[in-house]
Amino acid sequence: MAAGPLARFKVLDLTRVRAGPTAVRQLADWGAEVIKIESPGGDGGLGGERHGPDFQNLHRNKQSLTLDLKSPDGLAILRRLVEQADVLVENFRPDVKFRLKIDYETLRAVNKRLVYASISGFGQDGPYRDRPGFDQIAQGMGGLMSITGLPGQGPVRVGIPVADLTAGIFCAMGILIALLEREQSGEGQWVQSNLLAAQISMLDFQAARWTIGHEIPPQAGNDHPTSIPTGVFPTADGHINIAAAGNEIYARLCKALGAPELIAHPDYATGAARSKNRAALNAAIGAITRTRPSAAWIDTLNEAGVPCGPIYRMNEVFADPQVKHLNLTRKVAHPTLGPVEVIGQPITLSRSAWEIRSATPEPGADTEAILSRLGYDRAAIADLRARKVV
Repeated sequence: MAAGPLARFKVLDLTRVRAGPTAVRQLADWGAEVIKIESPGGDGGLGGERHGPDFQNLHRNKQSLTLDLKSPDGLAILRRLVEQADVLVENFRPDVKFRLKIDYETLRAVNKRLVYASISGFGQDGPYRDRPGFDQIAQGMGGLMSITGLPGQGPVRVGIPVADLTAGIFCAMGILIALLEREQSGEGQWVQSNLLAAQISMLDFQAARWTIGHEIPPQAGNDHPTSIPTGVFPTADGHINIAAAGNEIYARLCKALGAPELIAHPDYATGAARSKNRAALNAAIGAITRTRPSAAWIDTLNEAGVPCGPIYRMNEVFADPQVKHLNLTRKVAHPTLGPVEVIGQPITLSRSAWEIRSATPEPGADTEAILSRLGYDRAAIADLRARKVV
């Protein structure tokens, strides 16, 4: 039995790829009982690697039921599950769910308390509703690639599927809001998120530079576009990040660098001046930082109250003492792979905990148990298997 603050909720997961599974993962890690419904052929994930790190990290804490939703018997099983469910999450293209007769209005007639969540590339309606959605397409259309990379470099993709991930996180937030509202109304509702809207929302101040200031933000590389000096600076053995936004922190930086003359220098004395003369200021700072190793500067600047830090490769991230202290990973036993270590939740609650209860299941690992709970006997389950309904 699931534990955790969401343990009373039953979730049906009809999602694939990344955005949908990301939403469901949020619920599963906090205790929701999740049934992953996949075709009898299984869900191999991106690249078909079910046993790869990506798929294993996305689908932990779930049960797996194989189900052919194109068959009448498969659809009947889904409807029986919906009768008992609190949440259903899907990321079919908008027209597919209507064709399968598993759209919100149809399933609401089965269970009016159902919170039905949909994630798509561009939304459930509008001129692009039927276009297939993919993270990199949303990064480009959402403006992110135009502000990422070195000046003049041309558009650059961000190193994570940020549109997928944030669409999933926003969807999980919407599901929780709908569950809270259901406590008052007694009814579920249709929750929608999409990659394009999530990506634009994540632009935040960069988007507001256009909508309010009518400024088209350019690429700024490793430099912060508005808080200067903030960026990557060379050291004797590599590079570090320094973030010295505002006059007070800038003055602390100059003193810690042993260059107090930069504080009142007319080219750098104000934020506007530092912005105008960014390249020269960065060069002056870099000439000093390259004289000592990264670790020495990190200690010196942090002691001076100047935000700074190392630039890690992935193995170095998880070796850092603060990262270890935050306990962001968990080990779980997988029946085929043995012990695997997955990435956990960045949220901490004072009384309630998230946990990794089970590894990503094999396809259909829980089919018999789930159907038994629905009232199907062994003969009926065997018949469904023989007809490849499950």
